[in-house]
Amino acid sequence: MQDPIRYERAADGIVTLTFDAPGQSVNTLTDAMRECFARCVDRLHAEKDTLSGVILASAKTTFFAGGDLNRLYKLQSADAPALFETTERIKRTLRRLETLGRPVVAALSGTALGGGFEIALACHRRIALDQPKALFGLPEATLGLLPGAGGVARLTRLLGLAAAQPYLQDGKLMSPAEAMATGLVHALAATPEDLLAQARAWIAANPNPVQPWDAPGFAPPGGGVDAPKVKQWISTAAANVRAKTKGCYPAPEAIVCASVEGLQVDFDTACRIETRYFIGLVTGPVAKNIIGTFWFRANEIKAGAQRPADVAQRRIRTLAVLGAGMMGRGIAYVAAQRGIEVWIKDASVELARGAVTAAGQLLAKRVSAGEIDDARRQQVLALMHPVDRYEELAHVDMVIEAVPEKPALKDEVTRALQPLLGESAIWASNTSTLPITGLARSSGQPGRFIGTHFFSPVHRMQLVEVIKGKDATPETLAETLDVVMQLGKTPIVVNDSRGFFTSRVFSTFTREGVAMLGEGQEPASIEAAALLAGFPVGPLAVLDEVSLSLSYNNRLETLKAHAAEGHPLPPHGADAVMERMLDEFQRKGRAAGGGFYDYPADGSKRLWPGLARHFVKPAAQMPQDDVRDRLLFCMAIESVRILQEGVLDSAGDGNIGSVLGIGFPRWTGGVFQFLNQYGLERAVRRAEYLASRYDARFAPPQLLRDKAASGQAF
Repeated sequence: MQDPIRYERAADGIVTLTFDAPGQSVNTLTDAMRECFARCVDRLHAEKDTLSGVILASAKTTFFAGGDLNRLYKLQSADAPALFETTERIKRTLRRLETLGRPVVAALSGTALGGGFEIALACHRRIALDQPKALFGLPEATLGLLPGAGGVARLTRLLGLAAAQPYLQDGKLMSPAEAMATGLVHALAATPEDLLAQARAWIAANPNPVQPWDAPGFAPPGGGVDAPKVKQWISTAAANVRAKTKGCYPAPEAIVCASVEGLQVDFDTACRIETRYFIGLVTGPVAKNIIGTFWFRANEIKAGAQRPADVAQRRIRTLAVLGAGMMGRGIAYVAAQRGIEVWIKDASVELARGAVTAAGQLLAKRVSAGEIDDARRQQVLALMHPVDRYEELAHVDMVIEAVPEKPALKDEVTRALQPLLGESAIWASNTSTLPITGLARSSGQPGRFIGTHFFSPVHRMQLVEVIKGKDATPETLAETLDVVMQLGKTPIVVNDSRGFFTSRVFSTFTREGVAMLGEGQEPASIEAAALLAGFPVGPLAVLDEVSLSLSYNNRLETLKAHAAEGHPLPPHGADAVMERMLDEFQRKGRAAGGGFYDYPADGSKRLWPGLARHFVKPAAQMPQDDVRDRLLFCMAIESVRILQEGVLDSAGDGNIGSVLGIGFPRWTGGVFQFLNQYGLERAVRRAEYLASRYDARFAPPQLLRDKAASGQAF
């Protein structure tokens, strides 16, 4: 079998180690790669008396992608001793490389992330090909891990304790130019030939380099742990991290501990400390939750797991957006950013021009931030065309209708434009709740009619629900998924149903918070329980932002629709509270001056004192664990019902959608993975307790009971 590293020695005594994992598009730190790397370093030591230096290079378009997540994901607590030895072994290899006594240069021909960047950090010199799309950094924290091959020990010594944290705790990535500005890359090269030429020249000029931490009297930038500013940083670091993570994410806390402890000891001991924290994270539940959803399932989606395999992929060049409100202008902006030519129509051309104005404002901010130049701004704006006649849209590849959520209005614009389109054009109605099959009746081509649910603000939110109506063809579904990914978004597929997946599940979260208020619970404890569970914001604050009146009107429409269909919904404890807030107290939400919160002009928002007077019952306070679990379980149980009903085809899509679309805590890996990690038998018991103590809506669905009884996970 072909070795994943080529060992090539030139006449000038320079050895080039070229990473080239067979059968892989990128290099990863597999067992075979680690073992081959160790053998190569052994050989370098055996031949070092006749060597001039070493260049690490890659035969791929990238340098090195990082660790083998497939392997790490499978490891359990029982594997900790073996993983500890494996991790220490790769660190010994890197340590032997940087103490070879000969200059070692990383020739970074492309992206180097995670373990790949850690390999580069073990080199004396890092030279990067100046490719704007290349990325360097240590993103392990975004997957619930920390860098385990010396990244914490080396980065804190190269940048200083505080300066290293954004690259460690937040997984901040750098372009080649940014990496050079930080000092983590020493030089840029214009071409691959220049890259290798610079590497050879530096080796010739620096025959005896040592790493900074191996030099006598070394101190990291900013000083060691006894330096006054460093001591001050350490004194608040733990509290700052806990305020950010609410204790739900162990990786940032482990990174701070490994960073601070590692700077109090020698380099090799620091690496061993790092290993111990790394093992705890790898074998813990949070990293597995995050990796399972945001690595494996996300990559399955990108690879086309949801689309019919026999449909050719499609990229569109032209798009019409109907409606230039908040959603329409956001969709138009994102499409133009991706190089798609966009025609925008609203009730007047002046309203349509508002989409271009809004895009210009967003682009101007990016220019000011140095993210793009003015030429790029003009290029994007030139792709956006406000129009006032439907005839000007007849040529487009796709229409995304984003007019207000009124069936009659959607029907009107569909009947006006759809007959003008070509047979291959896709019609997508953007809606958060309205059933797509009913909307498609206005179309002359219901097979080419589909639903999309973008999230606001569109340029920031990653998720798009793609809703299959009963008449949508497999080709329409597949091509819509292609377009969503062309827009840089992550799609999930749902079958047609009122509220689909995200809106239906999210409404349980907000209503549960309001119901607990109606039962007499302190509103501050409701909001705090949500934040401590890992939600980005509490349910009462969310309702204020989206408008109490809008939310309650949607609830009334849903109740009417279900009653008309012959299966009325049971009453909910939130309804009476919402009625009082709107009718008795005229508290309609933030935009109307205040809702559950007051919004003083001279300070931060604060809970409306009237909540305590009209709702709170001191004797009715419930355990805080129950408050937290009601918020988590209401969403998870509703998700199981949705899967049971066939609205979702995949629990994996539910996991992705719940986190990216509606703020379910990321540490859980999503609604279904939350139940898996909780333990399905235990989840059934907890749901039964909540149902007996609070309301029958917590009763575990039959699918949850069946999964628990069979020992199957979602």
